[in-house]
Amino acid sequence: MGTGEFVLAGLLPLLMDSFAISAAKAGQIVTVFAMTCAIAAPLLTTLTASWPRRTVLIVATVIYLIGSAGTALASTYEKVLLAQIIAAAGVGLFIPNASVTAAALVHQKFQGRAIAIVVTGFTAAVSLGAPFGTALGGFAGWRATMWFTAALALPGLLGVLILVPKHVSTTTPGTLAERLAPLADRRVLAVMATTLLGFTAVFIPYTYVGVIFAPATAGSSVALAVLMFTLGIVGAIGNFGAGVLADKIGGARVVAIALIWLAVSTVILPWTTTQYGAAVAMIAFYALAAFAITTPQQHRLMSLRPDAAAVLISLNQAVLYLAIAMSGVVGALGIQWVGAQYVSLIAAILAIIALAVSNLATEQT
Repeated sequence: MGTGEFVLAGLLPLLMDSFAISAAKAGQIVTVFAMTCAIAAPLLTTLTASWPRRTVLIVATVIYLIGSAGTALASTYEKVLLAQIIAAAGVGLFIPNASVTAAALVHQKFQGRAIAIVVTGFTAAVSLGAPFGTALGGFAGWRATMWFTAALALPGLLGVLILVPKHVSTTTPGTLAERLAPLADRRVLAVMATTLLGFTAVFIPYTYVGVIFAPATAGSSVALAVLMFTLGIVGAIGNFGAGVLADKIGGARVVAIALIWLAVSTVILPWTTTQYGAAVAMIAFYALAAFAITTPQQHRLMSLRPDAAAVLISLNQAVLYLAIAMSGVVGALGIQWVGAQYVSLIAAILAIIALAVSNLATEQT
């Protein structure tokens, strides 16, 4: 599911050619996917609250498979959007419930670690799945990549059927009001606002990576895949390092460092888009900060409300998807205003604002 989501950024140039659409219009596929996930996460989870977690995970995976296969078969841009809405509904239902299920399967003192393991799946998607899918799209077309993402879900579905117990108890609040209750805590709200602003800044360059670095890659999907592979590998290192550092100096300080680093990298980025070597180095520098925010933010939320860790993680995931959706819209407007080369400067501004909001959350704590 993570590969199906993150590979879209690498397929934008191919989708632009296939449907004769602009970069801004192609980017809305990412926006629609992410916005659907943001809505589906709390809504569908609430509607299925009384279901066994195993059943929810199975239904979510099947919904994703239908949407992914539908995307591969779509003959028009509008049908791609519709199919991606279906796929995203499955992802939005699966991700928070996977975290909650993982937490329910272990002792309370290991719940944070269990949730982190689930989230690690996204790191693998960024570092391995998305680059491979991008390269596959270059060789065999974007439809082949969509079939690939659907095929990846099949062993996942088999794993759920075999390994997840039929009846998993969970203490996650069932009603939507109960799930949203932690947002009444201003500290939690400020941390999530940091997630929204910070990840909008992170995903503006990521969503339009194929367009921004088009001069450097010269339209080569393989060259773009190498950029995305570099981003994923270095990002995984940054994420792991941030987690270790958060235990030593606290999540808030790590987030502050990462946001400053992100702002600096996105200011430098426009001057590295024409030479491939410079582009690879820039992607690595940017990725260290981009993926160093996720784990510390979760660390902060779990420290604020240990009793509601699973709920806060699922809400933070919904906010993260909202940020991805906003990155598609803001990035599209930015490309129209200042061009693809300089759109990262808008990300730099958002990163600075996120830093101010993050500091506010720390002061309230």
